[in-house]
Amino acid sequence: MTTPRKGMLDGKSALITGAASGIGRAAALAFAREGAWVAAADLTLEGAQRTVAAIEAQGGEAVAIAVDVTDDAAVKAMVAAAVAAFGGLDCAFNNAGIAPYQLNSAGVPVADMEEPAWARMLDVNLTGVWRCLRHEVAQMRTQGGGAIVNTASIMGLVAGPGAAAYVVSKHGVIGLTKAAALDHAGEGIRVNAVCPGYIETPMTEDTMRRRGERIIGRTALGRMGKPEEIAEAVVWMCSDRASFVTGSAWTVDGGYTAL
Repeated sequence: MTTPRKGMLDGKSALITGAASGIGRAAALAFAREGAWVAAADLTLEGAQRTVAAIEAQGGEAVAIAVDVTDDAAVKAMVAAAVAAFGGLDCAFNNAGIAPYQLNSAGVPVADMEEPAWARMLDVNLTGVWRCLRHEVAQMRTQGGGAIVNTASIMGLVAGPGAAAYVVSKHGVIGLTKAAALDHAGEGIRVNAVCPGYIETPMTEDTMRRRGERIIGRTALGRMGKPEEIAEAVVWMCSDRASFVTGSAWTVDGGYTAL
């Protein structure tokens, strides 16, 4: 007789932002596969509901939540909704973010960038992560611990042309991750970041059109990554198997930053 496989996240509840597509959707499916109850949050409820439907189709349990991470009250309500659905919050993946093309700033040099685009990028990609983080920590500290992963980027480790605000936001996420890990380790809360390389998602399409050949040429494995490959790293970091891992920025980039 074969012993049923036990998932890495059995009995845990998880909250994922940016869950409608790309890395967030792949992570939501992976968390559910590993036994977690999933609160899938995204800017549009419809997008989150599509991810929930995919989770339920594979036998998992999930709820959809609409959230704007630039709205602190909405973020607080998101965490409360996840807790109401599943009785607590064990894991969180703060993945919601935007790319330069969404602000019409792709390829724009530092000196030519407009302040509204700069401010919007930081509000979503950095301050948005902080808003999520602080409300998640507030819940986890009442439970005696938890695990949080923030989406940074290889652009949080190096820089790229024409993407100054994005680069700054992702460097900031890594700094925030390390600071939070130190601040809350004593409360049993682990905080890490994942640094994806160039992954096959809608957010990378503009960059790959402009610089794809050069990017692939610099990537040691000679290809783009898949959202599922990032999701696997995030699942592991949120599991008890990573119990001695905190304050780290895990690079999953096919060797891009190794060259």
